[in-house]
Amino acid sequence: MPPEKRRRYDDDFRAGAVGIVRETNKTVAQVAKDLGINSGTLASWVAKDKLERGERLDPNKVDPARVRALEAEVAELKMERDVLKRSVVLWVKEATR
Repeated sequence: MPPEKRRRYDDDFRAGAVGIVRETNKTVAQVAKDLGINSGTLASWVAKDKLERGERLDPNKVDPARVRALEAEVAELKMERDVLKRSVVLWVKEATR
């Protein structure tokens, strides 16, 4: 049996398939089966789409030091926010006495 010829899919088909995954509760495997394509192929299209939309970071472009710095900044900002919330509560209690 000769090897199966590799099929090519146009951009509209790819976008449509990814759209079905995004807009329905179906899994990649279910959509791939419905469309008659390999689930790994569709999964790679979905992953690429998430990178392009900014819903996922490209692991090859992530700077671990920058991530740690941003996580520290987020933690500090959360603490500042909590202090401000408590201050507002105290101020409102004082103002309504």
